[in-house]
Amino acid sequence: MVGLLLSLITLSVSVVSAACTAAPGVGTVALEAAMAARLLLGRLAGVASRPEWHRQCGRALAAQPCAVPEVEDRRAGRDNGHARPRWVDALGDVRSDWTREEVGEVFASPLLELVFKAQTVHRMYHDPRMVQRCTLLNIKSGGCPEDCKYCSQSSKWSKDVDMKAEKLMDLDSVLEAAQRAKAAGSTRFCMGAAWRGPSQVGPRQWERVLKMVKEVKAMGMEVCTTLGMVTPEQARQLKEAGLTAYNHNLDTSPEYYSKITTTRKYEDRLNTLEAVREAGIGMCAGGIIGLGEGIHDRVGLLHQLASLPVHPDSVPINRLVAIKGTPMQDEKLVDSLDLVRCIATARIVMPRSMVRLAAGRLKLSLADQGMCFMAGANSIFSGDQLLTTPNNDKSEDDVMFQVLGLMEKPYNPPKDALHRDVRMHGKQHHQASTVQ
Repeated sequence: MVGLLLSLITLSVSVVSAACTAAPGVGTVALEAAMAARLLLGRLAGVASRPEWHRQCGRALAAQPCAVPEVEDRRAGRDNGHARPRWVDALGDVRSDWTREEVGEVFASPLLELVFKAQTVHRMYHDPRMVQRCTLLNIKSGGCPEDCKYCSQSSKWSKDVDMKAEKLMDLDSVLEAAQRAKAAGSTRFCMGAAWRGPSQVGPRQWERVLKMVKEVKAMGMEVCTTLGMVTPEQARQLKEAGLTAYNHNLDTSPEYYSKITTTRKYEDRLNTLEAVREAGIGMCAGGIIGLGEGIHDRVGLLHQLASLPVHPDSVPINRLVAIKGTPMQDEKLVDSLDLVRCIATARIVMPRSMVRLAAGRLKLSLADQGMCFMAGANSIFSGDQLLTTPNNDKSEDDVMFQVLGLMEKPYNPPKDALHRDVRMHGKQHHQASTVQ
């Protein structure tokens, strides 16, 4: 019965749509009513996708003249009587020629308009209900020689934070943790070591890490590591071991970076990303908000990421968790809507990337997290512990997935060429490059 009604109403939609096209302004109300009825019955019949009839109806409605000047301005490519910015007309194009001014314009958009545009772009490339679960394991904690002021693993203030340096985990313990993560629904397993880089450790530890990568990959999971700065040769070895992605966050803008750490330079971070990219490994690169930076620094970070020759495969957006004993222990918690704004901007300027709602999620309400997903986030860290800070446990995330209607993104072996051509322009590429 529902199928018959669907067919009849679909036919009526086509007739009314044709009438609207032949005589603009006529039949709009009827068309809207037919669309609403068709959508309701479609849901009753289990129709989950957006079929051709719906796209046709949308185009027919969009063609109707509007008495509201602001709407007509938008349709004519104007914004309050002025020509619209390039990024608005090219919304959804994958490009690496973003200017800092453009990224600033995106970032400064009215929040709800920004989220709407971000969700529009998100749906061009991603299933809006699919969210990837990732698990992060600290395989070697404490004793890091770097002086990142937000990090409790730095040896510079280990006494203040009561953090002792530990040895690299053994292979079996890591594999057991990976098995538990997979059973809990994670499709990416990330391993972090508190090193300046593999060059500071002996060959036996490095070989153990390569073995970890190989064995976890054999389980049918994406494998990510964050091990500090790597050389081109080390990146090549990680690639041969089967590494999916390498995490190396830029943290903040180039201008503010020296306020965060003094033991390495911004260029060092970029060189590691280049080594990873040249080895054919996916880049996982994002940053942290709440470090005392200004708005221009958040814009600078996002511009730096979006103007890389190849966009990162995944972009973790972290909200600082201030840890007692670190130099940033007194930094105030960033408002959740500031996080939403950063995520939405990241989604617009890097359309195909996975945008990960990372550290700092524990203190977000369910509604806050829902806004982050609306803004284009489609990945989370699952499990009650990150590197050194607590995280939402699986049961809480299960409730969130159910309430928000989210689904776990299944494991799909990544394709090496997925993000190679970021200079593509034009929406004719959207369907071909959609990540499933």
